[in-house]
Amino acid sequence: MSTSTPAPAPGPIGNHFDKYGSGNAIERRMMAGFMASLDRLLDGAAPTAVLEVGVGEGEVLQRVQRRFPEARCLGVDLPDDSLPDEWAARGVTAEFGDVTALRFDDRSFDLVLAIEVLEHVPDVDAALSEIARVCSGAVVLSVPFEPIWRIGNMARGRYLRDLGNTPGHVNHWTRWSFARVVGRHFDVQQVLNPMPWTMLRAVPRR
Repeated sequence: MSTSTPAPAPGPIGNHFDKYGSGNAIERRMMAGFMASLDRLLDGAAPTAVLEVGVGEGEVLQRVQRRFPEARCLGVDLPDDSLPDEWAARGVTAEFGDVTALRFDDRSFDLVLAIEVLEHVPDVDAALSEIARVCSGAVVLSVPFEPIWRIGNMARGRYLRDLGNTPGHVNHWTRWSFARVVGRHFDVQQVLNPMPWTMLRAVPRR
């Protein structure tokens, strides 16, 4: 997932593999709820150009690409030598870049995704401003729901020295505080709460 500074090369930082690669039955049920909520927020969409910032290994973008096969889909993430092979394996197109300084023209994409990204970004307003700039339609955003996320990590014995904080998480929001932050740049249309996440759909405020 994206941050404003490059991630160390060896291994992923954050919770991508915790979620998508988990063999734990409870975690897999949680991820099923997460993906169902994502699908619900995409209902009614018919994008022609999709951007996912913080694309990671491409799990979500691959899912979106299958749902909208006619759309041009592109992912962006910070440089990591392991990512191109992951993208190729999933058949997604992605490139290196920074969510706070996107190279794209204004309103280039009619659907923008930032899934489990913004908790990693120190300057979240700069990231949201860039997302709003390149978006001509809807955005779908998700972040961990705090403090439930950290409590859940500790209950599973994870990151105990950091009181359950996943490595790389620099922002911590409740569902209400996250909606307020997003509302500085977007009109929030729908908020879902697949535990332990907050997920919402919004449109840029012009």
